[in-house]
Parts: sequence; structure tokens; C-alpha cells
Amino acid sequence: MKNKISRNIYFIPYVLWIALFVIAPILLILYYSFFDIEGNLSLINYQKFFTPVYLKMTLSSFWYAFLITVISLLVAYPTAYLLTKTKHKQLWLLLIIVPSWINLLLKAYAFIGIFGTYGVANGFLEAVGIGKQQILFTDFSFIFVSVYIFIPFMILPIFNALDEMNPTLLDAANDLGASRWMTFRRVIFPLTLDGVKTGCQVVFIPALSLFMLTRLIAGNRVITLGTAIEQHFLVTQDWGMGSTIAVFLIIIMFLIMFVTGNRKQGV
Repeated sequence: MKNKISRNIYFIPYVLWIALFVIAPILLILYYSFFDIEGNLSLINYQKFFTPVYLKMTLSSFWYAFLITVISLLVAYPTAYLLTKTKHKQLWLLLIIVPSWINLLLKAYAFIGIFGTYGVANGFLEAVGIGKQQILFTDFSFIFVSVYIFIPFMILPIFNALDEMNPTLLDAANDLGASRWMTFRRVIFPLTLDGVKTGCQVVFIPALSLFMLTRLIAGNRVITLGTAIEQHFLVTQDWGMGSTIAVFLIIIMFLIMFVTGNRKQGV
């Protein structure tokens, strides 16, 4: 009985944190979504969201988030696999994760210098005879910088899944005559699928609501749901429409978490 009471007491701070910083903000956003720009109770914001402008913006957000996630996965999986084979794998993993501790704004400004007209990238292109190119404020620069920022979050869960894999299973596959591709397809990848799902989840969801990089790196040429929310709250002062977009974004995020969630099945 005492242990149960103690557990309940320790559970209180967690419940308060969730209530104040998760549930309350969501309810506040839901409340504001029912008011138009003049402060009148209305469903006009929900009607606006299903117009071609916002539906196109939603599809654009999904497309860029999908590209960022797929490219991150294609780079992260072989990287994580190679890390598990190196001698000082924890040290190399730390070196990959360390850049994620740097402020996002600083990294964005660093890439502005790298991709700028007189930056390192254009200096290299000039040196090889290609000449200066417009790299900054393009889809390429936006996706490249986004992948660079999110890739540590993709590598970490995949690395953990690969590192925890029983090596005797690979030996068994080799003894049974399986090729490397067959071993990867039938043994390695299925056993690391939970890590892949987690990595895709932690990359796709924040990539769906990017807004600062769309301004600094893409020069507002890339418009996402996150950009629209920022514009409505800070520029047009239409908090109702901004909240409505945020409501749909939250719903989409919960759906993604449900679809990519790790549901253990009984044997």
C-alpha cells in the first residue's frame, strides 16, 4: 500500500507537466481556432483550410517532409551500419550527435555563408570550372540543410537497433548459404525495422512543420504549414486561422505517430 502511495506521489509532477505544457496549450489552440480575425465565434477558419490554397500547402509540406525523411534514411542506415563495425563506435556516434547540440539558428546562418554567392560551395564550383551558381534560396539548399540538421536523429535509433541485434543470427544466415543481400533483406532490416520507424517518426514530424529554414535557407520559396502558422500569428495577426492550421497539424502528427508506432505482436 505504501509503495502504491509513493508511486502516485512521484507521478504527480509528471501529470502536472503534461497538463500544463501539453494538454492546456492544445486546448488553447483548439479554442482560438473557432474565432475569426475579428474575434467572432465562427467556423470560417475550418472552411478556409479546405480551400485549394491550404490543401496545396499541406501537400507541399508532406512532399518536402517525405523527401527529407527518405534522404535522411538513405544516408543514415548505411552510416549507422558502418558505425556498428568500427572500433570506437560510441566515440564516432558522439561526434555525429554533437552538431545537433548547436543552436539551429547558428547552423542556418553558417549555411547561408557556405551556399552564398561568395561562399565555399561557389568557390569550389569556380575552382573546378563550373562557375558560380544560385545555390542559396533553392529547393536543393532547403532539403540539404534540413537533412543535415535531422540526420543525427535518424542515425541514433537505427544505430541502437543494429547494435542490439544478435550477431549469431547473421552467422546462422551465413551458414545457411544466404547472400549478403538476402541476409540484409530477410534478417537485418526486419530486426531493425523498429529503429527505422522511430527514426522516420522523429524526422518526418518536425520536418512537416519547419518554418525558420524556409525563410533563411529557402528564401520563402518553400511554403509549409509551419510557415503559414508563423505568418498568421506574427504577420497577419489572424490567430484563429493560425490555430486552425495548428489543430490539423497536431491531428496529422498523432496519425503519423499511430501509423509508425511500434506495436508489439505476440508470438
